[in-house]
Amino acid sequence: MIRIAIVEDEDLYVNQLTEYLQEYQKTQGEEISVTVYRDGDAITSKYKAQFDIILMDIQMKFVDGMTAAEEIRKVDSQVIIIFITNMTQYAIRGYEVDALDYILKPVSYFAFCERLGRAIARLKKRTSSFITIPVKGGILRLETADIYYVESQGHNLIYHTGNGDYIAPGTMKSAEEELGDYSFSRGNKCYLINLEHVDGIQDKCAQIKGQKLQLSRPRQNAFMQDLTKYWGEMK
Repeated sequence: MIRIAIVEDEDLYVNQLTEYLQEYQKTQGEEISVTVYRDGDAITSKYKAQFDIILMDIQMKFVDGMTAAEEIRKVDSQVIIIFITNMTQYAIRGYEVDALDYILKPVSYFAFCERLGRAIARLKKRTSSFITIPVKGGILRLETADIYYVESQGHNLIYHTGNGDYIAPGTMKSAEEELGDYSFSRGNKCYLINLEHVDGIQDKCAQIKGQKLQLSRPRQNAFMQDLTKYWGEMK
């Protein structure tokens, strides 16, 4: 079930987007639930990260879509936001709240399907997967998407994650084999990097959550190819 919210104050577009979602559900075989909000404050007032995708109008009477998106991002970094607008200059501000895309009004079914399909493809890539690592006093289950990068130090591996760093015995080769089916790539002999968390490349370093990880000359080209391919698939 894909949970979608429509945040729109015009009846015309609420009805149109609802019809488009119903048609998409029939033709693509997706199971979709739809919740409609008439203003930005309606969705933010009791928001609990309950949606997968939000179709957000930017210009609304009380709380505009950009402000609503900023509030939502404070509690939900994963929901996919697509802006619906008739003004391009507002839409391009979407990067500030990590919006996936925007659709210009009047909304065509073709453009809608294209953007929605891209959003659903991204959702499916997020399907939770876990690895188990041995740590002092027991074992730990880590979600692969939460791992920023794995660092090799001596006979140990350090798993840098959103919840902290965890040390486990192991080799970079074993980590690479275990995470090889996910979006990880070697930056150098010491770092195995989750491409999902790479914000950019600068001065031959991968930028991840404010940190710069050096890319070695032998591995730089292969890493860049992996990253370019990953970003292309996530469009």
